[in-house]
Amino acid sequence: MTARLYYTDCYLCDFTARVTEVADDGRRVYLDRTAFYPESGGQAADRGWINGVAVEDVQEDEDGRVAHLLAAPLTSADTACRIDWERRYDLMQQHSGQHLLSAVCANEFGWATVSVHLGDTVSTVDLETAAISPALLVRLERRVNELAWENRPLRIEFADAAGELNLRKAPARAGTLRIVAIEGLDRSACGGTHVRSTGEIGLVLLRRQEKIRALVRLEFVCGGRALARARADAEALGQVAQLYACGLDDVPAQARRQHDALRAAEKQARTLAADIAGHRGREAYQAAIPDEHGVRRWEAIAADGSVDEARAVAQSFCAGSRAVALAAVRATGAILLAASADSGLDAGRILKLALEAAGGRGGGNARLAQGSVPPAQLEAALACLRDRIQTLRQSNNG
Repeated sequence: MTARLYYTDCYLCDFTARVTEVADDGRRVYLDRTAFYPESGGQAADRGWINGVAVEDVQEDEDGRVAHLLAAPLTSADTACRIDWERRYDLMQQHSGQHLLSAVCANEFGWATVSVHLGDTVSTVDLETAAISPALLVRLERRVNELAWENRPLRIEFADAAGELNLRKAPARAGTLRIVAIEGLDRSACGGTHVRSTGEIGLVLLRRQEKIRALVRLEFVCGGRALARARADAEALGQVAQLYACGLDDVPAQARRQHDALRAAEKQARTLAADIAGHRGREAYQAAIPDEHGVRRWEAIAADGSVDEARAVAQSFCAGSRAVALAAVRATGAILLAASADSGLDAGRILKLALEAAGGRGGGNARLAQGSVPPAQLEAALACLRDRIQTLRQSNNG
């Protein structure tokens, strides 16, 4: 077993140790004691250096030993070790902030914490609640920060799991437990690294939430991360304010006005596009010369784009009597087929047969159908469609 120095001193950054074993050509190192925290309990592993060699990861083996994974082989048996303090303190702020957040959620809102993830940029807690309204989120964030401002002590204790420990969550194992206690507020079994008081957590900023089955996943950042996030948000908002030529506080209202104006313009554009497509379809119908069976035909085969652009024209064309419209895009192999109600053609059935013969897929109804084939098979599919349409015309007029 590796003696874990961080259990009793989370602020220890520099220490010496003896190498007890190496593996993986000297890149996997075991020490007799360590202050490096291995990834566990939702908290990421420490980083740092051993004899100047970068520690890239720290993991706990099944036998309880701590493995230090290095960037280069280590040769010396005596080691000078240093923790990456900036990273360590950041993770301490996040982990202690999570304890504080989970305690408030449980004690004042009745939401138990089901799982925790303390990431390198953001952290999350999964809470036993169906939803958190915006008003409740503001209340929760305010209360968590009020308790942080009280600068309550965080203490590390050790006790037997069989005793009366008054823990927020029942322990999952027997024997001696390491307990992290926030004075007058919370007691939790935890092996992670923590700050000495709630004041050191700094600002706790609650961000987005996501529905995960019957739970709510709440994202949060604490301390230095919260400051960095607030600065990034302010800069982003400032850039938007510059675009709108307004003050920061006026951005939401200005964005709403721009959004509403854009939606109105898009609606008008769709109406105009539909009117134009209808006019093009009617104009094409009038220009089309009926074949020997009295059927008018319109085709639009484009090199690229989308058959959706031709749909309204085809439908307008086929609003006329005895009409068939065919559109396709060579780049994608997309095909659209439309037929008037009195054409005697079932567009969905005809297109499906042609698509299947060319290794494609799609479908629709008797009046309008759409699908696609591999682009290399497009011409074969179009030829098949034209043959079937011609055959059915002859049959219907026989």
